[in-house]
Amino acid sequence: MVWRGIAGRRYNPAMKTNHPLIVSLAFGFMVSMTASAWAQNWPAWRGDVAGSGQTSQTQLPVEWGKEKNVKWRIKLPERGNSTPAVWGDRVFVTQAIEGDGWRGLMCFNRADGKPLWKQGVTYKKPERTHRTNPYCSASPTTNGKIVVASYGSAGVACYTVEGEKLWHRDFGPMDHVWGNSASPVLFGDLVIHYHGPGKGAFLVALNQKDGKTVWRFDEPEWKPTSRTDGFRGRTGGVIGSFSTPIIVKAGKRDELVMSFPMEVRAFDPTSGDELWRCGGLNPLVYTSPIFADDIVIAMGGYQGNSVGVKVGGSGDVTESKRLWREQRHAGGIGTGVVKDGKLYFTNSGGVAFCLDIKSGETLWKERMPGQSRSWGSYLLAGDLIYSLSQSGETVVFKADPKKFDVVAHNKLGEVTNSSIVPVGSDLFIRTHDALWCISEK
Repeated sequence: MVWRGIAGRRYNPAMKTNHPLIVSLAFGFMVSMTASAWAQNWPAWRGDVAGSGQTSQTQLPVEWGKEKNVKWRIKLPERGNSTPAVWGDRVFVTQAIEGDGWRGLMCFNRADGKPLWKQGVTYKKPERTHRTNPYCSASPTTNGKIVVASYGSAGVACYTVEGEKLWHRDFGPMDHVWGNSASPVLFGDLVIHYHGPGKGAFLVALNQKDGKTVWRFDEPEWKPTSRTDGFRGRTGGVIGSFSTPIIVKAGKRDELVMSFPMEVRAFDPTSGDELWRCGGLNPLVYTSPIFADDIVIAMGGYQGNSVGVKVGGSGDVTESKRLWREQRHAGGIGTGVVKDGKLYFTNSGGVAFCLDIKSGETLWKERMPGQSRSWGSYLLAGDLIYSLSQSGETVVFKADPKKFDVVAHNKLGEVTNSSIVPVGSDLFIRTHDALWCISEK
C-alpha cells in the first residue's frame, strides 16, 4: 500500500526494513568504530555524510605545479565536473562519453593511477544541460563495499568496489535547462538520491541491497510571482536546486537536510517524515547546506538569499529557529567550510568571504589572487583552506576570521569545475583533461 502524505510525500511501509532507532544506533556505532579508517578515505563528494568538506589530515601538500609534487597524472577520455571518491587503494570517477551516449563509473589504482575497471550504461535520448555542465556531474559515493553513481536521466547504479553490477534504477528523465549535479549519499542501509532539478523532482531513499524504494518525497512545484518573499536576484526565470543533501545530528536524532527552491527542509532519513522547514531562500540554489554548532547555513546562487537556521525544530521554523537572513547575498556555486564558528566560501566570481554563522555578519571579503571563476568547493585541513578555480589554480589560505592570509598559489594549467580530495598525504584533482595525484613524497 502506497499513499501520499503531508507536503507531497509518498511512502511505502512494506519496504521500511529497519526500525529508525536501530538504524540510528547502528550508524553511530559504525562512525565511532571506523573514525580512523574514514580519515584515510574520502567516500563522497564532501567527504562525510554531513558534507563538512573537512579532513583530519594535516600533512597534505601545500605547493605543487605541473612538474612539482606530481605523483601521477592519468588522462581522462572527456571533460567532466564530478569530484573523485577514494576508498583504500581505489579512486572512483564518474565519466560521460557524449559521442557514444555512454555514462559510467571508472575505477583507478590509487598508487599509480592505472585503470582497474569501468562500468556504465548507454543513454542516447536527448537531455538538456548547460554547455559547461557535462553529463555525469554527480560525484560517486562508497562505503568500501559498494559504490553508487548517479547518471542523471540514465538513472542510478550500484556496483561492488570490484566492479560487479548489483542494481540499476531508472527514474525517468531529468529535464532542466542547466542539467543536474546532485550526488548520492549513503546512510545506514540506504542510498539517498535527489532526482532533480526540474519539473517532477523528488528526494528518494533506496535500499542499498536491491535499489528498491524505501521512501520518497515529491518536491512541491514552486511558481514565481511578481514579489517573491523579498527576493530581488536575477535568475532569468530559472528555478531549481543543484544541492546535495546532508545528514547531521540534532541532539539524539539524525536529520536529513536539503536546500530546495525557496526553502530548507529536514527529514527523518530512515522514514522520510518531514521534521521542519524554513523559508527565505530563492528560486535557484547551487550550494549544499553547511552544518556546524547546531546551525545549518543554506545559500542561494546568483545574488540569492542566504539563511542560518537552528536544527532540531518542528514544522515551519521560519519565525522560531531562523537566526538570520541575507538578501542578495554572495552565495556562489561551490560550498564553503566552517572553522570555529566562521564560514569561509567563494562566490562564483572568485571573491572569498568570511562570515559569522550565528549572526550572518560578513567579517571580510577579498579577491583571490589570479583565480578565474570558481565552481569548486572548499577543503579544510587543520587551519588551511584549499580553493580550486576553473582555471586549475589552487589558492591555499589560512582560516583566519581577522584577515585573508594566502599561504600558496598553485597552477596546473587545466580547466576544472571539481573539488580537491584529500586522502592520507595525497591530494586528488580531477580536471577536464586528466586525474592528478599530488604528493610531496
